[in-house]
Amino acid sequence: MGRFTQGLYGYAFALLACLAGIGVFLLITPQSRTEHIPRVDFSIDRANAARMAPYEIVAPDRVPADWVPNSSTLTQQKGAVTWRLGFATAKRQHAMVAQSDERPVADFVNRMANIDKSMGSRQIDGVTWQERFRPDKNQRTLVRVFPDHAVIVTGTADWDELTTLARTLKPQPKPSPVASPS
Repeated sequence: MGRFTQGLYGYAFALLACLAGIGVFLLITPQSRTEHIPRVDFSIDRANAARMAPYEIVAPDRVPADWVPNSSTLTQQKGAVTWRLGFATAKRQHAMVAQSDERPVADFVNRMANIDKSMGSRQIDGVTWQERFRPDKNQRTLVRVFPDHAVIVTGTADWDELTTLARTLKPQPKPSPVASPS
């Protein structure tokens, strides 16, 4: 028995025993084959953005079927309020609504679109959106620029999904001030 556990053969046997144990462990451990996309509740960011922003915030009035809200970021830097809301679409692409009163507005738009050139426009429910496309990033962008802010709908989603998201955007009322207890 001593010869079997010593030298090169002993080392090879120990290595094979370890690998066999790992293999058995992997076979008997249940593996999840279901997709997991983290879901976020963006209602607090939506309310805070509407409260903080000096411009009219827009947000989806409903999340499209089979879409998952998976990110929400609200920032206030150098006086500008910016809210980004991301989704995994039904086709499992990415779509995001970004809005800000950052100055200059063109810098914000160009940064979110990753390109500074328009390729045309699109009418969505009677509203004109500028279209931009960056082929090397497979990024499509819809842009609306207002006097005091910009709204961007962008991502790897196709034009139909971006249009669907743009259609859901509705102005959000400013929250009522909380009455202090008497």
